[in-house]
Amino acid sequence: MAVLQHLEFGQLCLSCGVWKLQAALEAIPNERNQEASVYIGNLDDRVTDELIWELMVQAGPVVNVHLPKDRVTQSTQGYGFCEFQSAEDADYAVKVMNMVKLYGKPMRVNKSANDRRLMDVGAKLFIGNLDPDVDEKLLFDTFAAFGPVVQNPKIARDASSGNSKGFAFVAYATFEAADAAIEAMNGQYLANKPVSVNYAFKKDAKGERHGSAAERLLAAQARKNDPTSVPPSTSAPGGW
Repeated sequence: MAVLQHLEFGQLCLSCGVWKLQAALEAIPNERNQEASVYIGNLDDRVTDELIWELMVQAGPVVNVHLPKDRVTQSTQGYGFCEFQSAEDADYAVKVMNMVKLYGKPMRVNKSANDRRLMDVGAKLFIGNLDPDVDEKLLFDTFAAFGPVVQNPKIARDASSGNSKGFAFVAYATFEAADAAIEAMNGQYLANKPVSVNYAFKKDAKGERHGSAAERLLAAQARKNDPTSVPPSTSAPGGW
């Protein structure tokens, strides 16, 4: 009996040792080509490594796919990374895969090497009178043309049916991009209906919209203090 208990204890220690070794190995960062890698976010729990591989290989040869998983439940964490053979393939994947829906959720795909922080400065737009056929990808593809978008566009949808309620929100990293979007898109047709585009109302201030002089001043000051928060393509004259 004592021998059996000793063996069981030894097996338990061995199992613990293997688990710790595995955890240590998993903690070691992979040598990933950052320029050829993309970050994939807003993933449904049912998305697997194999599904991401099959999807991303449409953009170019894939080297590796990694979806971090919970150590206990083994469920995905809602994001992952895909490494391509070349930076050109990664750039192409961002263009064609961003906002593609998997299990009803639009993916967010962007370059992993882009370490610049997109600050939420308050440049939030309200897009109204949306055609029912307009989805998140069309909205992103349309409004991202004016500048970096901080978050996935949010279309208000009915909780039970999932149908669009006819309006959405888009947040930019700069007020210049938001101003350009308003000037170009307000009253323009998106699908089969002319959309209304304006600054969204603030949640904590009745009747006050985003885009105020105070918000713009704070955003300008934040840029001066942290220039890396603004992508080069949206930098204003004077070193902002």
